[in-house]
Amino acid sequence: MAHTDHQTMRRVLHREIAGTIGLLTDEYDFQAMRRYRSFTFDDHETYLRQVEALLKTRAAEGSHTTVALFDPQEYADFCEHGGLDPDLPSSRTRFTAELATTGPTVPYEGQKLADLVPVLVDEAVRQATWEYASTLLARVGACATCGEDIGRTAFARASNLLVRILDTAPPGNRHLVCSVSSTPETLVAALHADQDADGTTQLDEAEALEFTTVLALGIATQRPGGLVMRTTAPGTSDRIYGWRLRGDGLEPLIAGEVFDAYCTDVESGDLISPESGVDYCEPPDLGEDARAGEAGKTGETGEEGEQGPAAEHRH
Repeated sequence: MAHTDHQTMRRVLHREIAGTIGLLTDEYDFQAMRRYRSFTFDDHETYLRQVEALLKTRAAEGSHTTVALFDPQEYADFCEHGGLDPDLPSSRTRFTAELATTGPTVPYEGQKLADLVPVLVDEAVRQATWEYASTLLARVGACATCGEDIGRTAFARASNLLVRILDTAPPGNRHLVCSVSSTPETLVAALHADQDADGTTQLDEAEALEFTTVLALGIATQRPGGLVMRTTAPGTSDRIYGWRLRGDGLEPLIAGEVFDAYCTDVESGDLISPESGVDYCEPPDLGEDARAGEAGKTGETGEEGEQGPAAEHRH
């Protein structure tokens, strides 16, 4: 009887242990791990099927599992810095445990692995964008005239602008995209701001932080950039608005400019067919204090920042 009780208690405890699986999402990363003899998989498709089977088994047992993006180069660096042998399963376990607290993760909730992987990759891109933008923002330094931290001031300004945009937007769900020209590629951040039945706006804190940081970087560095917002509400056409980053503020785009920005591929410059049932509109008035000041209306190179906002990601 006591033995059975002990087994039951262990099963209960086993269900309450949260776990993390480090996932090699693409063939390139999978092949990079095959150099380790202790990594016994030969085929990426087989590996993915085995991972999915393990996730289903843990879910059936009542265990909670998160999936993290496993990067072989980061793993090699982790082992080198920690004096670990990378060809040991225990080293991979320690690295995965580190990913659970510092890296991008997605909870497994029974979805297909093919559906989970794109979400995980998007989360990794989002975190990398935020980290890179934060680093650039911290490097801007202090104002030579007043001594204020430019990055911190720009972040506060960006936060105020975002609040003003959401406060003046028509009722409904909002999808915002901010783009800022950078090296080696343009930084893009997206934010979903959905409204409850009582009109309360719901924001994902991580998305809002990344979005505000990218917007702040554009303000602090005076680099060309812009912002697009799409609003969706029952019984009405979707509406799309746009602003151009100018100085420390936003300059509204007229309807034709919004159309051009939204219906142009940001990579190739080719025209994209406009969507049916979508209105391209001039934005609501954000107020005088949301517009750019006279100072800093040009980019770092002294050229006018005429780049419009990146086309919104279409779903």
